[in-house]
Amino acid sequence: MTMKKTLFLFLITLSTCLMAQRVKVISGDYNFLKGEKFLKVVFKFEGVTFAKKKITEDQYIAERMEDIEKTDGKEEAEKWKKDWEYSKDKTFQDKFLASWNKNTKIEASTNFEKTKYTLIVEPTWIFQGWFAGIMNDPALLNTRMSFVETDNPSHVLMVVEGIKATGDNVIGIPNNNDRIAECYAKTSKMLALKVDHYVNKK
Repeated sequence: MTMKKTLFLFLITLSTCLMAQRVKVISGDYNFLKGEKFLKVVFKFEGVTFAKKKITEDQYIAERMEDIEKTDGKEEAEKWKKDWEYSKDKTFQDKFLASWNKNTKIEASTNFEKTKYTLIVEPTWIFQGWFAGIMNDPALLNTRMSFVETDNPSHVLMVVEGIKATGDNVIGIPNNNDRIAECYAKTSKMLALKVDHYVNKK
């Protein structure tokens, strides 16, 4: 395959991914956020499936560690597992919050105590993608994002679905967990821009 054809196929794939990613309101609307300045965010990681086979997280971890151990040894596999747990608990969340706060005037944090509303972010499906130099496949992320009353979480005001948010920077990201972190950032940006548009429109 020629370099020109390879680049063409890459651009077509990238274009398809960009068109597919979006946020979709499942129930409710954005109106309740008008006038709000602060938003608490809670991240959950339960019941998510991985890859095109839609395997569980335990299966995903086992398969990744087995692959890494075969090529780089058990020590590297354990390092990856630690990085995975750190990414879930820290990097993914930081990426989401940073992107949100950059793209809307409503400040979001996991540390807020007194907010009227809370955003619950739950991934439902993750595809880690792959990297091989000029040829790569970005990570993909589907999410369920629920806005609830902080003092009454059973009162759900809006549910939004994040669909196929891409984790890439055009040239590709070698680390799987970093690609997924970019998916969180992209999901957050898409939702924050929607919030900013509806809440601050004239």
